Amino acid sequence: MNPESLNFESDMKYTYRTQGTCSQAIEFEIEDGILKNVQFYGGCNGNTQGVSALVDGMKVDEVLQRLEGIRCGFKNTSCPDQLCRAIRQALES
Repeated sequence: MNPESLNFESDMKYTYRTQGTCSQAIEFEIEDGILKNVQFYGGCNGNTQGVSALVDGMKVDEVLQRLEGIRCGFKNTSCPDQLCRAIRQALES
C-alpha cells in the first residue's frame, strides 16, 4: 500500500497511512463537512487522544485552518498536520 494512501468505505470512513510521524495511520469520518471519530494508531498516545477529542465535531475547514503546517520537533510534519493531509485527500476523492 502506498504510504500516503487513503481508503474510502461506504460509510464515509477513511483510513490514511501517515508518513514522517510516529503514528502509523489515522481513521476518521467526514459527515456533511464535519470531522468525526478520529482515531490515531501509534504516536504519542496522550497527544493523539487530545487532538482526536478536540477536533471531533469540528468543521473540516476549521481543522485545516488550525492544524495544517504544524511541525513536530525537527520533522517537517506532525500528527495534526498528517490529519490535515488526510482530510485534503478525502475531500479530493
